[in-house]
Amino acid sequence: MSGIFFLLPIAVGLGLVFVFLFTRAAKQGQFDDLDDPAERILHDD
Repeated sequence: MSGIFFLLPIAVGLGLVFVFLFTRAAKQGQFDDLDDPAERILHDD
């Protein structure tokens, strides 16, 4: 039972860290254009 009291706050803390990092990346435009870099190699310049 004491393991739950130790691991649960760590799991919640890691989840909050990842949510914070994801929202920061989304606000900075990290996920704006996912198709263009993959299709750029197909275009002949």
